[in-house]
Amino acid sequence: MSSGYHLHANGIRHHLIHHAGRGPALLVVPGITSAAITWSFVAERLSDHFDVHVLDVRGRGLSQAGDLDYSLDAMARDIVAVASTISEQPVTVLGHSMGARSAIRAARTSPSALSRLILVDPPVSGPGRRAYPVPWSWFEESIRLAQRGCGIEGMRTFCPTMTDEQLLLRAEWLHTCHLKAIRTAYDGFHGDDIHADLPHIDVPIRLVVAGGAPVVQDEDVADMRSLAPGMEVITVEGAGHMIPWDDLDGFIEAVTG
Repeated sequence: MSSGYHLHANGIRHHLIHHAGRGPALLVVPGITSAAITWSFVAERLSDHFDVHVLDVRGRGLSQAGDLDYSLDAMARDIVAVASTISEQPVTVLGHSMGARSAIRAARTSPSALSRLILVDPPVSGPGRRAYPVPWSWFEESIRLAQRGCGIEGMRTFCPTMTDEQLLLRAEWLHTCHLKAIRTAYDGFHGDDIHADLPHIDVPIRLVVAGGAPVVQDEDVADMRSLAPGMEVITVEGAGHMIPWDDLDGFIEAVTG
């Protein structure tokens, strides 16, 4: 059973979708252009193991947008504030892509609010590192298409491996992505140094890697492990960057196994 709700934290209004479960609280922080509702099929499965709350990151979905701070630090503060609001106990945070980068920064700055990190295929770009493999034009063109109004076939050009149901949902919600928020996050992939945060994180970390995507490669795993030696690494072989969209069973096992 799921229900949406709003709360005020870190100075703005946040929208979340709650998938009630009997396990410990899990805060899911989606990637750069994913509204919370697009994670519902994943959250339903995760609710067998956790009490799941999926966040609409600021500037996306039904959370507050407009003239806001969309920096990595702002998103990290949101995670801490939301986590502290939804549970009196430290919370496990599952961050996908951009959400994983935000979770890393949150864990460095406010470790007492978080109990564990599950980092799903985080972009490893940053100062002095290779660029994120998806060009800015992919994001801008797909968002502007959604803002004009499009359906399954329009989205299929950008996400050819998604099912019709997934494409329809993405077409319905992508227009809610505030272009300034997406541009700031994309630039942050290249300007923010999350690797500098890793040695300062004291909570357990599980890294879930998309084995069929170029975002996190073997040398990146080795680099991250050198900075966070206790990091656990699980690869979902053959899955693209949107891992649960390609292999939901493999993703659930990687997160909960």
